[in-house]
Amino acid sequence: MTWDEVTDEDFVADFRQKGVDMRLGLDVSSLAYKQLVNQIVLMAGDADFVPAAKLARREGIDFVLDPMWADIRPDLFEHIDGRRTTCPPPQRRR
Repeated sequence: MTWDEVTDEDFVADFRQKGVDMRLGLDVSSLAYKQLVNQIVLMAGDADFVPAAKLARREGIDFVLDPMWADIRPDLFEHIDGRRTTCPPPQRRR
């Protein structure tokens, strides 16, 4: 295929977020180990954050979760200090 033969259909958008959870977990760990904060509020409900939540709590950080009205995995709920949702609930379609 030459460049002149390439069309829009030959491209596929890939919007996956790679490594975002790991980077956030590293940020939580860094903040906790350096005692730079007293409280961390995570806006997620993903069980991938269990290790970060456990570490922060072991370091004395108040770890609060705002799942923005989504369900929280039980294994994550077990390792948070509180749950707080600040955004308004989504409106249901009729």
